[in-house]
Amino acid sequence: MIKFEQKNRAIKKIKLLFGLFCFFLISVVSAQQDAQYTQYMYNTVSVNPAYAGSRGQISVAALHRSQWIGLEGAPQTQTFNVHSPIGYRGVGLGLSIVNDKIGPTSETNFDIDFSYTIYTSTEGRLSFGLKASANLLDIRFSELNQYTQDQILQQDIDNRLSPNIGAGIYYHTQKFYAGLSVPRFLETSHFDEASLSTAKEQMNFYFITGYVWDLNSSLKFKPAVLTKVVSGAPLQMDMSVNFMFSEKFILGGAYRWDAAFSGLAGFQISNKFLIGIAYDREVTELGNAAFNDGSFEVVLRYDFISTKGNLKSPRFF
Repeated sequence: MIKFEQKNRAIKKIKLLFGLFCFFLISVVSAQQDAQYTQYMYNTVSVNPAYAGSRGQISVAALHRSQWIGLEGAPQTQTFNVHSPIGYRGVGLGLSIVNDKIGPTSETNFDIDFSYTIYTSTEGRLSFGLKASANLLDIRFSELNQYTQDQILQQDIDNRLSPNIGAGIYYHTQKFYAGLSVPRFLETSHFDEASLSTAKEQMNFYFITGYVWDLNSSLKFKPAVLTKVVSGAPLQMDMSVNFMFSEKFILGGAYRWDAAFSGLAGFQISNKFLIGIAYDREVTELGNAAFNDGSFEVVLRYDFISTKGNLKSPRFF
């Protein structure tokens, strides 16, 4: 009897893990837990709360990413954020919403960001940020194809709420920037029904930096790096180079270490409005699969710039 129960319990473990395959696929293949972005340079506030208000005016951005196009249940991510300095010297506030869907799972993060900036020199600014967030998790077990019915896999998880906190620091001048952050400190556990399986979120450490060179009066060059460290996973490093022509057109490329090559393009429609697109092609075995047509990303950003008679050049980060 005991052996039968142990065997039955093992079978349930296997079925539950298989049912959650789509949720863990992205973590297994690319060591990803937080949502992944190729155009991270336009979405910094999502990973570093100290960035809030650093653009000097109200800034609104929206991003959509479809990953591994052609693969059923592949990740799709949408983000919306708005941030701005407020009436008190050095204080910035921001709001971010990130919706991440992978297979039968959907996660939505609501973040409130607070930053305080001190002047370190005529151009240097050092900001400290705090993030308060709420995570809503949905898992639709009922959408899974099951050969045999399992009572556990019939109990969908609806709007499971998990609070979290994060922090970051960010330094920038007109040409250079660098930041270090941990968007979520609390390592929340999921999927512990009947103690069959537990998935524990890990802290993601981000380091981001870049520099803008004026090659001539109409051409800017910006190399940038984003590094993500997660316990128990390989180091993730995104390296990109972008050129801006005549303060309008942006062309560049990126490489995600041992994962993907990317092409990037952008158009500064005005000194306030930017549109950017990116396409990734995997270099892993998944990238060679016939059903994988790569990953696509588009971002829109609008800055409410008050020029007061002086035309303000768009900042390249």
